[in-house]
Amino acid sequence: MTGYERRFRIFAMALAALAGFVDAVAFVGTGGLFVSFMSGNSTRLAVASVDGSHLALLATALIASFVAGVVAGALIAPLRPARRKSLVLLISTLALCTAAALVTSGQISVAAMLLAFGMGALNNVFLREGEVSIGLTYMTGTLVRAGQRMAGAIRGQGPSDWLPYLLLWASLVAGAGAGAFTAVHDLPLGFWTAALWCAAMTVAAYPLEATRPALKP
Repeated sequence: MTGYERRFRIFAMALAALAGFVDAVAFVGTGGLFVSFMSGNSTRLAVASVDGSHLALLATALIASFVAGVVAGALIAPLRPARRKSLVLLISTLALCTAAALVTSGQISVAAMLLAFGMGALNNVFLREGEVSIGLTYMTGTLVRAGQRMAGAIRGQGPSDWLPYLLLWASLVAGAGAGAFTAVHDLPLGFWTAALWCAAMTVAAYPLEATRPALKP
């Protein structure tokens, strides 16, 4: 995060907010499962398997869909390296739009699987040497890095290096709050808002890719 210019950090925060929004919408729609946070789904899978809940099957499907999205994004992104962000976001947008159309007809489970696929693909937006350089849909690593940078600041190294990581986490939390509020009042609206938001980010990525970042993402 600290290796990127300001405009790329802002773009990453907007995507993290989108991921939080989508996750909260799915959480409300599925009754307690995630489409971005697979550690949470893994725990829910284990618990549901023990108590015999029907959520075990859906949790498994969401995890598989997320991984499939990561694979799809990783395979497609290298096809147009100069437009990788736009291409990956286009995949996510198509998945979210299809999910919104399905949830309107009451197909919540399939729609949630498409959201998970789109969020998995999203993690291929920021790459460095083939590896994820900014995790957009999960924040444990981000908080660890924030804590490490805080320790460095106490030692007199980079007094504000922790701030970008904390802002990335805060962006996801803010997006999740907005997603929960929207979904509780109108679930289909939450799905369509997420789809349109992702489409807007796809458009925003295009001019961003015309310039080179400080470090190649």
